[in-house]
Amino acid sequence: MPPRRVLGAYLAEARSECLRYLRAPGFLLPVLLFPGLFYLVFGVLMGRSEGADAARYLLASYSVFGVMSPGLFGFGVSLSLERDGGLLTWKRALPMPPGAYLLGKMLMAMGAAAVVVLMLLAMATGLGHVAMTAEQAVALLATGMLGVLPFCALGMLVGTLIKGQGAPGMLQLVYLPMSFLSGLWFPLSMLPKSLQQFAPVWPSYHLDRIALTAAGLTHDAVLPHALVLAGFAAIFFALAVRRLRRVG
Repeated sequence: MPPRRVLGAYLAEARSECLRYLRAPGFLLPVLLFPGLFYLVFGVLMGRSEGADAARYLLASYSVFGVMSPGLFGFGVSLSLERDGGLLTWKRALPMPPGAYLLGKMLMAMGAAAVVVLMLLAMATGLGHVAMTAEQAVALLATGMLGVLPFCALGMLVGTLIKGQGAPGMLQLVYLPMSFLSGLWFPLSMLPKSLQQFAPVWPSYHLDRIALTAAGLTHDAVLPHALVLAGFAAIFFALAVRRLRRVG
């Protein structure tokens, strides 16, 4: 197939995925609005009296909490439902590149992550009066858009293991405890030391460290955390693809 036609197939599948989710607001709106409600209550209303650094800390951490959702649920729930409904089998029969389906979902998740971060930035600056430079805002946006990918991989793995009706509940059991144990809702120093020691095993912890650096709150080296996230993504994707070949 000529390169132009291959590129067109990828773009068409990406467009199709985005349109499908835009036409299903009952699924998409909770994924986008749930982090905003959390941030409004705990980041804006309760964080006003904690100082400028605390306000930026909450923005960065709740941005990570927000971008996890499109990856986990956008991939996990939809893949599980589509696998049960036979859509994956039908798509395999179509004359399109095998990676176009996954690329379309990844682009959808990255777009949704961008919307989440931009929404939280608007709330932070408009309601919380959080001081952010343009460079920090762009860095936080880029962190969210790229940082969603490991959670796409994790969602994909869960989607291959759990049937459609059970996927949302299982993903909630992954999403909320991981956020809590990574220090996304409040600083890790408030957790027992035994739990603090296990925080680096969660991909959300490493994305949070990158987000805090993007917001100018820490000076951690970004590369080690990025490599850990890339490793998580590669392992989860490899396991999910292997599982999908067997059950899809």
